[in-house]
Amino acid sequence: MRILLIEDEMEMAAWLIRALKQSSIAVEHAPNGKLGKALLAGGSFDVVVLDLQLPDQHGFDWLRDIRAHGHHLPVLILTAQGSLQNRVEGLHRGADDYLTKPFELPELEARLVALHRRSQGRSQAQIQCASLRFDSNHQTFWLSDTVLSLTPREHAALEVLIGRIGAPVGKSKLASKVFPQDSMAGPDAIEQVLHRVRRKLHGSDVRIVTVRGLGYMLEPLPAGQTALPDPA
Repeated sequence: MRILLIEDEMEMAAWLIRALKQSSIAVEHAPNGKLGKALLAGGSFDVVVLDLQLPDQHGFDWLRDIRAHGHHLPVLILTAQGSLQNRVEGLHRGADDYLTKPFELPELEARLVALHRRSQGRSQAQIQCASLRFDSNHQTFWLSDTVLSLTPREHAALEVLIGRIGAPVGKSKLASKVFPQDSMAGPDAIEQVLHRVRRKLHGSDVRIVTVRGLGYMLEPLPAGQTALPDPA
């Protein structure tokens, strides 16, 4: 197993690297969020161990960014911030586990092994694009910390799009997933469904765009921008 450790306390990081190596767990270390993203983009890891108080970015924001860009590997938050509110927020942000400092090394190792095992041979349980999250276990969409209320057809359209973040889905393919084969829906019916979904994403940091000649695409917005609704 190979993990990415994002931890700015150098003594803690050095101790973890030595200790985990004895258990045949390879560790790549990043002391800040920026280097952590670079290592994640350039390497192959099984689990990320993430501190929250990083010098250049809060760990929750780092987690949000990587989930928005399609990184779905397991993330364990390892931090001294152990309040219930922090634990709940970490899980809402896309973390898979949460362990507070101080901790016992055998527990950390057991949690890493469990995360790695659960991620093998199993489809991704949660997919996230910016603040939009799809929990496939419960077939539920969340926008930030709120369940997104969708009709069955709106849900079907959004599920297809979030499965291909940043890549266009053809109109006919999307329509075939949204409407049953015996549906009498006309060729523009899918646009009406997407119109309603766009209105429900209004003000968030994710949007559905029309890619001329290719179809529709779900994408995260740059920091500071929010999605606009379709005209009424």
